[in-house]
Amino acid sequence: MTRSPVADVAARVPSPKRPKQPQRKIIRRAVDGVLLLDKPQGMSSNGALQTARRLLNAAKAGHTGTLDPMASGLLPLTFGEATKFSQMLLDADKTYEAVVQLGVATDSGDADGKVLATHPVAVERAALEAMLERFRGDIEQVPPMYSALKRDGKALYEYARAGIELEREARRVTIHALDLLDFSGERFTIRVNCSKGTYIRSLAMDIGAGLGCGAHLAALRRTAIGGFGLPGAVTLEALEAAGEGGRDALLAPVDALVADFPVLRLDDAAARGLLQGRALALAGAQPGAKVRAYGPDGFLGLAQWQDDGRLAARRLIATGSLVEDVQA
Repeated sequence: MTRSPVADVAARVPSPKRPKQPQRKIIRRAVDGVLLLDKPQGMSSNGALQTARRLLNAAKAGHTGTLDPMASGLLPLTFGEATKFSQMLLDADKTYEAVVQLGVATDSGDADGKVLATHPVAVERAALEAMLERFRGDIEQVPPMYSALKRDGKALYEYARAGIELEREARRVTIHALDLLDFSGERFTIRVNCSKGTYIRSLAMDIGAGLGCGAHLAALRRTAIGGFGLPGAVTLEALEAAGEGGRDALLAPVDALVADFPVLRLDDAAARGLLQGRALALAGAQPGAKVRAYGPDGFLGLAQWQDDGRLAARRLIATGSLVEDVQA
């Protein structure tokens, strides 16, 4: 088919450039508090965070340690001033319920991975109980390749997806409690209370290797972090259903993240001094101890007694107002 001269000319004429659309400014609120979220399976932690942030129209948000997309359960989300205290839960002990499939090893160590090997399973409950005993207390654990740990600026899972296996050093973690909840011959369910840095998929793989049949993590649910548990946690569906007028009521206050520290109440003059960065000479000093400081208007933040007996601010909160968040 012969092209017309008009068509040839049109093909050589550049299309007019569309005017650049102005950026749309979204006015977000200064929301302060903690949302105990029951994250659904199949959603990334960041996806859950961004959904909750949108529903709350919050200016600033963060989380306190990720959950894999395949895992469900407790994911505390922090908003506004609460983000300053996220490290408290990053360092806290955690509790999980995990389903482990014996006889099948996968490249990722979980049900989402590619099957590498299958083996017959002939494991008695007594043998499994004896194997679990080997993993209680302080243990050395090699992090899995499918993890967010960084090597030369790249996450290990990026190397794993490219088919690259790297040497990883074993790390010391603590399994405070490891209880067998159910056993059906080829599958078992355990409850694990552990220190930060523990990988449950590595635990599943190591148990399977010890039993000689291999294993992978079939399901995982986080039930507790520090002093927080699933009772009282809300789903994204419940957050959405609460409506604009009811969502803030689902947030725990900022000081919920530091509830383990003792309370110190300050009068107006002392509160102002702490907020201005002055070290305060007060009665009842306990050098080295951290306290939750409160003034007449409420929670101020964390403070610590110095060796000289004076009280100094460690992490203080601030108040905010409407914040403009630019979105393309």
